[in-house]
Amino acid sequence: MTTEIQLALKSLDDSFSCEEEKKLSLLMEELERWNKKINLTAIRDRSKMISLHLLDSLVAAPLIKGGTVLDVGTGPGFPGLPLAIVQQHRHFTLLDSNNKKIMFVEHMTRLLGLNNVSAIKMRSEDYAPGLGFDTVIARAVASLPKLLKIAGHLVGEDGVFISLKGRYPVKELEEVKEIKAKWSHIVKELYVPGFNKGSRHAVLLRR
Repeated sequence: MTTEIQLALKSLDDSFSCEEEKKLSLLMEELERWNKKINLTAIRDRSKMISLHLLDSLVAAPLIKGGTVLDVGTGPGFPGLPLAIVQQHRHFTLLDSNNKKIMFVEHMTRLLGLNNVSAIKMRSEDYAPGLGFDTVIARAVASLPKLLKIAGHLVGEDGVFISLKGRYPVKELEEVKEIKAKWSHIVKELYVPGFNKGSRHAVLLRR
């Protein structure tokens, strides 16, 4: 899979070190291996895994701010693990209530030697760390109204909440009255190799 990963990474407008490429490749190999046993993701095709999980995570890297990042509903570690591999100057907390998925995250954290990652098995609405995070990010977790309800409290002062979406979420933005009252937002289109233009967006919310 290493060559396939290298070719995929070259399609991004970014550069990666040999060490980062090796770790990203190992992450995807382990995801594929574990997925055959305990069903971590419904995606089985290797190329789709790379596009839908790896590349779709890495395109969010330029949006991350500050030194502390929370990945809400991380699943088997996406986008948190790929981002932690390429941004080792930041600390990532990966949160999910699914035990087997957190087990995989912990396994990969040890295997890759990621000292900048913490894995927590808990629902976001029950998580109360004391201090908020500089960046809270969520990918394929819930609608914007629900996300703000269950995880809005985890955004620190001057922090940003990033919700990775598919097509421009017109209906969700209209439905969330809290955004207009308490949150300012901008929407950025993301380019992910393998996706059609206009099919991926990031909603950035600030208080």
